[in-house]
Amino acid sequence: MFKASQILVRVLALAAAAATLAACGQTGDLYLPQEPAARERASLPQTLTPQLPTRNADAPSSPPTSSTAPRTAP
Repeated sequence: MFKASQILVRVLALAAAAATLAACGQTGDLYLPQEPAARERASLPQTLTPQLPTRNADAPSSPPTSSTAPRTAP
């Protein structure tokens, strides 16, 4: 009769072998798509470090002051 540790080792080895064989499904040459829709997709570096949208040239450089904002005494 098998011990629990032997069963566990065999199950893990079988699972590792199955995962290794299943990962071999991708075939063919690697290439960069050239169609226009592909050019607008984010690349991996853009996905990992997203950029904030740039400000419009028409937008003011400082936030507008509100008349209800508390004033500090000089």
